[in-house]
Amino acid sequence: MAKFTEPTAKDIRDEKLYTGMGLTDAEYEKVNGILGREPNYTETGIFAAMWSEHCSYKHSKPFLKQFPTEGKKVLMGPGEGAGVVDIGDNQAVVFKVESHNHPSAVEPYHGAATGVGGITRDIVSIGARPIGLLNSLRFGELSEANNRRLLDGVKDGMSDYANTIGIPAVGGEVEFDGHYDGNPLVNAMVTGLIDHDKIQKGTAKGVGNKVIYAGLETGRDGILGASFASEELSEDADVAPPTAQVGHPEVGKNLMEATLQAIEYPELVGIQDMGAAGLTSSSSEMAAKGDHGMTLNLEKVPVSEDGISPYEMMLSETQERMLLVVEDGSEDKFLELFKEMDLATAVIGEVTDNDRLLLYFEDELYADIPVQPLSEEAPVYVLEGEKPEEDTPREDYSDEDLDTAFKSLISHPTIANKALIYDAFDSGDADTTLQKSGFGAGIVKIEGTDKAVSMTLDGKSRYVYADPYNGGKEVVAQAYRDIIATGAEPLAMTNCLNYGSPEKPLIYNQLGESTKGMAEACEALGTPVVSGNVSLYNETKEASILPTPVIGMVGLIEDIGFLKEDKVKDGDALYLVGELKPQFQGSQIEKLIDGDIRKARRDIDLGLEAERGEMLRKMYVAGDIHRIAPLGRGGLIAKLAQLAGFYNTGVDVDIDVRGDLLFSESASNYLVAAPSGMDIDGAVEIGKLTGQSFKVQAQNFNAEYDIEEINATLKGAIPEWMNSTD
Repeated sequence: MAKFTEPTAKDIRDEKLYTGMGLTDAEYEKVNGILGREPNYTETGIFAAMWSEHCSYKHSKPFLKQFPTEGKKVLMGPGEGAGVVDIGDNQAVVFKVESHNHPSAVEPYHGAATGVGGITRDIVSIGARPIGLLNSLRFGELSEANNRRLLDGVKDGMSDYANTIGIPAVGGEVEFDGHYDGNPLVNAMVTGLIDHDKIQKGTAKGVGNKVIYAGLETGRDGILGASFASEELSEDADVAPPTAQVGHPEVGKNLMEATLQAIEYPELVGIQDMGAAGLTSSSSEMAAKGDHGMTLNLEKVPVSEDGISPYEMMLSETQERMLLVVEDGSEDKFLELFKEMDLATAVIGEVTDNDRLLLYFEDELYADIPVQPLSEEAPVYVLEGEKPEEDTPREDYSDEDLDTAFKSLISHPTIANKALIYDAFDSGDADTTLQKSGFGAGIVKIEGTDKAVSMTLDGKSRYVYADPYNGGKEVVAQAYRDIIATGAEPLAMTNCLNYGSPEKPLIYNQLGESTKGMAEACEALGTPVVSGNVSLYNETKEASILPTPVIGMVGLIEDIGFLKEDKVKDGDALYLVGELKPQFQGSQIEKLIDGDIRKARRDIDLGLEAERGEMLRKMYVAGDIHRIAPLGRGGLIAKLAQLAGFYNTGVDVDIDVRGDLLFSESASNYLVAAPSGMDIDGAVEIGKLTGQSFKVQAQNFNAEYDIEEINATLKGAIPEWMNSTD
């Protein structure tokens, strides 16, 4: 007699209970075809989780195939927990970006904390020790109390987890826009360091080898979390919000240390984090990758309370858990290791040769599923996109009050100083964190060497909305510029594709066109994609987010000698590299003045990007120039203010262009600090760093402020909003 009473196969069919798990009618029928019968309750839940958008990428998979995934430095590309790139001397960096958007919208503190925990375990499961955390965050405007609440919760959740587990936060970005009201984006990237011979894969092979559970006891939190993450956020969504996953950073730290030690054991066959879809995804994916089957005895799974059913065990997303496959006969040494670290652990199954995932509870069979179809035969949907009508771009803001626009620009949270956010994070030891959050990409020194890894996480959603194809190119190009600006050679990238519902033709077009542009940029700039994540259905009934692909990129600095002192000093000349063009679609001045985004072409020359970037990188490494600052949101005028604020020094700039072009956000432009009289291809000397005044002159534009006023505006914008009681 069954220990657990569950709905029958007839109930599931007649009452369409499968729709509440996230399966469509057609998908349910496909499951019937694979099994040759109707699935029971546990099997239905397993298919629903594995075939969710979050796990199977069923709407985005055709687009992901466009990305180049191989390169001379790539050791392991997509398909595992994270990508691996060679940095020489038998060392490699492991990195990936993940989203935790839906959980953070429901419960910002725990949603964000578990996002950091999950991406950390992805890196650790490869065998790498984390060396840097980056985040990419999007919120609605801080004038809304709910957005302030979300920011506060996300900031505290991410920083508390990262600080406890001991991962320095070295970079990131934050943007505020009304399109993210109620739909915050919380993307986290972790970079780790590993020796080549320690690289692990999530695979199950070797008949009779044992399956070991390690970490927290399984509870009922996060059940069907993967399916929920594949639905829009609304009260009448088919899949109800699950009980929030809760992060336990102290346990996470113990699990990280135990895992890194377990990887030293030669008897380890494979290891994978129990992330989205929990025990279901880890067991089935490991078996599929190893071309084997797996039998689990679920009564042996450590649980936090009595009465948890097989369905709940398999679909729980309790945090801080790993699944290992070890050689038969070696299991005791692994169990002892995890027990010594105060972690729950047990042998819960073994690898088989029958290509089946068999789930038993006290000898009763609860699931019998072929492994390969479960993991590999999720439906793939190719839909029809719809291109929007193009708008006529606005190419002139000369008649606007540009001085007022400048003050509004630097007081907006998107442009303003983010210290209130990143100061909550530990940035690590000054001897190893050579550049941290605040101005540019993060740089982490590799201990015992003269090498360093540069890392960035960046996105340009307004550009992608304005022109999905070219905006997609520019997202990759902006991350490339960030890495170039540190003197590093770009190596490879990871991406997190955040969009609304792909079932809407306009959004499907955004997804298709932007990934096409991104793929072309990857090829042109030599930055293959080695890992990534897709997060769709980021919307409510009222609105969708902006299309927000986010790029994480790493680069290698072979010798940090040129970084040992910051050469920027009073009297340095300032150069504009590139031409300021009237490219305002997707810009901050367009947002501030017009309150909209014009859907119009954004030009970008990828050949010029590569040529100009490599020229500036070499000059920086050689010491010929002192600082590279890529232009971005807010254009030249914003970058001048940020540079002055970062160095607490004045600027004196006189440039013979239309004043509104100072706000232009055209591609491939840089602000460079260097000695006066330098010959920099494509550059014009526009002024210098000097004194305590911020002076910028152009045609019909003359701004002059005390540098303390600029600093106070930049530093005070976010705290003022966060302290607001409105």
